[in-house]
This record gives sequence, structure tokens and C-alpha cells, in this order.
Amino acid sequence: MADTSRDDEPGLRARLVEQLPGVPGSRLPSVGVHTGELKLSTRGDADMVDITDGVQRIVGSAGADGGMATVFVRGSTAAITTMEHEPGNVADLQEVLDRVIPTRGEYEHNRLNHDTNSHAHQRASIIGPSEAIPVAGGRLALGTWQQIVLIDFDDRPRDRTVTVQVIS
Repeated sequence: MADTSRDDEPGLRARLVEQLPGVPGSRLPSVGVHTGELKLSTRGDADMVDITDGVQRIVGSAGADGGMATVFVRGSTAAITTMEHEPGNVADLQEVLDRVIPTRGEYEHNRLNHDTNSHAHQRASIIGPSEAIPVAGGRLALGTWQQIVLIDFDDRPRDRTVTVQVIS
């Protein structure tokens, strides 16, 4: 995974300092935004990749002691979630998804577009493209057994970009 943090480009680092309405001499706190990206290749077919370390590297490069990290994957056939990323949970989640949204089925998307990945779109829609994780003491505020996971549901290998924004 490549960390392509970018806080030196125009528009990627924002500061907000305004006066509170009706309170002369008051000021709102300064807000910083740091954006970074993780680029990785997946195998598709519900490939579940632990991206926690990469996200933490971006949080560290933001220099934020506290705030919020939003993790977002581009594309309509991938998702971001948190889970205990270990073989048993990975297998269990795959089994649940296979029961709820089977790979094979009579899907309109596949029929109308002569495609084979409608299940990937449906699974990604249910899990969602992003997670927001608090940052405390410069670290992601995750539980002991909780990791941030990219799941690629597409039916073929893909190159994915995960955008991480840290607001502090």
C-alpha cells in the first residue's frame, strides 16, 4: 500500500477562524483537514484487506492529537467496515453475504448491462463506502480486536484507492 499523503497542495489544508455571532472578540477554534490516499490491488471476490496500519500512518502524518478520520473507498463494488480481521470472521462474513446476496442470481443489472457483478454492487451498497473513526492521542480510537477493512466485492481483481481525511 502506498501512502500518498498530501497536505501541501492548495485546498487540502483548511483553516477556519471566524468570530462567533453576537459575541464580540470571540473566535471559533481552528480546524485542520489533512487528506491522504492508500493505493492497493485486490483479488476481488470479497477480498478483505486490513488497512488499519496504512490509515494510522496517514493519521500520524496529519499530526492530529484528536479529531475524526474518515476512510472512504472509491467505486461502487467495494466497501469499508471495521471488524476483527481474522480467518474465522472473514469466513463467517463471506458465508453471511453469500446467503443474503448470492453471487449467482437473476439480477437486473446483469441482464440489462450484460454484466456479472450485480451482487458486488448490492453487497457494497449494504456495507457502505466509508467509516468515521475518532482520533485520540494521535491514534485511531479502535477496540483491541477491531481493524479497518477494505472489502472488494467485484468479480475480478481491481486497483483501489482509499481516501483518508483527518479533521482536527
